Amino acid sequence: MKDCYGVTMTKVRAIVSADGSAAGKVQAAMELIHDRHDLYDWIGVYVLRGDVLHLGPYAGEPTEHTAIPVGRGVCGTAVAENRNQIVDDVREVANYIACSPAVRSEIVVLIRDGEDILGQIDVDSDTVGAFDEEDEFFLTELAELLAPFIEGL
Repeated sequence: MKDCYGVTMTKVRAIVSADGSAAGKVQAAMELIHDRHDLYDWIGVYVLRGDVLHLGPYAGEPTEHTAIPVGRGVCGTAVAENRNQIVDDVREVANYIACSPAVRSEIVVLIRDGEDILGQIDVDSDTVGAFDEEDEFFLTELAELLAPFIEGL
């Protein structure tokens, strides 16, 4: 694992174990990760309600994509296919939903309660090929830490 991920995860554990609201804890985690990882130009949580993903706490430029139907874009595809997504170049994805014209790569990691999908962590980068299996491992660990707070968003 990348050294910086271990330090970040320690800081996230401190955030989620401290007093505060679910939304405040998730927001603080998003801001911490955004600020610590240069290739994470945008990071946010989407909460699954029915067949629509709803934007929760995030860090980065504002997005107009506050509700994404299952099956649409990289985020919706992750839920429809029930698997994480790593996209090296979003320009090659036919149903890509552009949050910013500068975005080049994206990773989406599902947040689960057992087999049930609660939501997802979505990360965009302005760099082609920014994400790999180490990012997926890190974000999967993060998803496990955040899962108990998703219902409170």
